[in-house]
Amino acid sequence: MIRRASATRVRRVVDRVRWFVRELSGEAVYDKYVAHARACNPDAEVMTRREFERSRTDAREADPRDGFRCC
Repeated sequence: MIRRASATRVRRVVDRVRWFVRELSGEAVYDKYVAHARACNPDAEVMTRREFERSRTDAREADPRDGFRCC
């Protein structure tokens, strides 16, 4: 019984750390995009992860206020 409770606590901590790392690294952004796109229009074609990341990168590089580019 004690082992089960201990395992449950460890699992909760691991899940929270995983969630935090995914949010911090931006990994969860694609999942949120897919959920939003499917909720708004289930028939619409959803970008692949590669297309989505390319789009995000292009948008960041095109924004001069972002601070990553000097020109």
